[in-house]
Amino acid sequence: MLYIIRLEPVTRRLLVKLNMNYLHAGPCITQQDKKMLIPQASRGPSAFIPEKEFGQANDVNKLTNRLAEEYSTSGRLDNITQVMSFHPQYLESFLRTQFYMLRVDGPLPYHYRHYIAIMAAARHQCVYLINMHVEEFLSTGGSAEWLSGLEYIPQKLKNLNEINKLLAHRPWLIRKEHIQKLVRTGENNWSLAELLHAVVLLAHYHALASFVFGSGINPERDPDTQNGLQTAVRNKFCVCDLANDNNIENTSQTSNDAEQNRDYESELEALMERMKKLQEEREDEEASQEEMATRFEKEKKESLLVISGAFDEEVISMSNVSRYIEDPGFGYKDFARRGEEHLPTFRAHDYSWEDHGFSLVNRLYSDIGHLLDDKFRMVYNLTYNTMATHEDVDTTMLRRALFNYVHCMFGIRYDDYDYGEVNQLLERTLKVYIKTVTCYPERATKRMYDSYWRQFKHSEKVHVNLLLMEARMQAELLYALRAITQHLT
Repeated sequence: MLYIIRLEPVTRRLLVKLNMNYLHAGPCITQQDKKMLIPQASRGPSAFIPEKEFGQANDVNKLTNRLAEEYSTSGRLDNITQVMSFHPQYLESFLRTQFYMLRVDGPLPYHYRHYIAIMAAARHQCVYLINMHVEEFLSTGGSAEWLSGLEYIPQKLKNLNEINKLLAHRPWLIRKEHIQKLVRTGENNWSLAELLHAVVLLAHYHALASFVFGSGINPERDPDTQNGLQTAVRNKFCVCDLANDNNIENTSQTSNDAEQNRDYESELEALMERMKKLQEEREDEEASQEEMATRFEKEKKESLLVISGAFDEEVISMSNVSRYIEDPGFGYKDFARRGEEHLPTFRAHDYSWEDHGFSLVNRLYSDIGHLLDDKFRMVYNLTYNTMATHEDVDTTMLRRALFNYVHCMFGIRYDDYDYGEVNQLLERTLKVYIKTVTCYPERATKRMYDSYWRQFKHSEKVHVNLLLMEARMQAELLYALRAITQHLT
C-alpha cells in the first residue's frame, strides 16, 4: 500500500526550517555522513506484538527508514519508531515534532533538553527513555556528573521538579503561582520562552512513557556489541521488564481455538451494533446541556471504580531512576477522588487547545504550535475505515471516545460531547488498560494489552496507544498553558 502524505503550507515551511537547522543545531551528524544503525533484535521491537507483524510492505519500510534517517537524534532506527511505523503518516508528524524540540534552535541549551527528558521519563521509571537520553545528553556536551542525581545539577533545573511532578501525575493542581515562582527575577529564573520549551518537553516525555509501556517497547539492541545488548554502563540501569508478564511467551492466548475466535467475533459484532445504535439515537434526539453535564459527572465518578489488582500494591521506585526525581511516592490520584476538596471541572469551552493554547505556544516558542497541532490532528483524524476484519467503517465515534475518556480522567469536559457514549463503547477491560497506560504506565502488562478488543489487529491497538499518548500530552499542556495565561493576565 502506498501512503501519500499531504503537507500543509505551514508544514512545508517548517520542513525547510528543520532542514536548514539540521547542520547547525547542536553537535549533530551531517546528513551526508549520517548512517542509520538498524538493531538486529532477536525478539522484535515489542514484547506485546509478535515480531512477524513488523514485516510491512517495502514502500512503508523505505519511508520509515527515510524518516528515521532524516529526523533521528540517536542515529538508530529505534524500537519506538518501528512500532509507530504501523502508521507512517503519524510517524512523520511525531518525528518531525520531536526533532524540532530536541535539535532545532530554541530557547533551551541542547543538553538541558535531554536532561529534562530524563527527569520526565524518571517520573514513570521509564528506563528505556532514560537510557536513550543519557547517551544524547552526553553527546550534546552534558556533564557526566549531572547523571549522579539531582543534587549535582544547577538550581535552575532543580526548580523544575515541582512542575514535573504535578504535570506527570496531577496536572489539575498547577496554578499561576507555580509559574510565577519559576519566572520571578533572580539568578535561577526561567524566561517564559524557556519555561514553555521545558513544559512541552516534560509533557512529551511523560506521554511517550505511556506509549513505551503501553506498547511493550523492548530495550534496544546494540549491533556493535557481541551479545546484542545495550549495556549503558554509565548509568548502570537494569533494562529488564518491570512487569512479570510482559513476554509474548507467557501469554495463554490460543488464537487458533475456533470457539474462542467465535467469542471474539461476537464481541466485535456487539460493539459495531452499539456504534450503529448510538448513531441512530444521536440523529433522532440530542441530549440537553444539563443531561450531558450529568453524564460527564457520572463518567468521572465511575472512573474511580476502574482499577486493577496491581494498583493495590505500591510500585517500588528503582534506586537508579529515583536519583532523577523528588518525592518518588507522589503519583496519580483520581481527579474525582472521594473525601477530598472538590476541584472545579476544566471546561474546554473556556480554555481549549485550538482557541487558546495553540496561539500561546506559538507566541512563546516559535512554530512548535504548528507542529503540535499537526500531530494532534493527525492522530485524532487518522483512519483506514476498517475495524478488525470489517471494512468501510466510520471509526470517528470510537476515536473520540478514547480521546475524551482520557481527558475525563484529568477533569477536562467538552460541552458538546455526550459522555454516555463512553460507557457504551469502551468495555471495562479497555477502561482498565486506558487508565493504567495513561496514569500508571509503568504497571502496564501484556495481559492488559491482550484483554481488550481481542479481535482487533495489533496496528489498531498501536493506534489506540497513539491516541492515549496524544490525549495525555494535550491534557497536561492545557493545564500548564492555562496557568501561564493566568500569570500573563
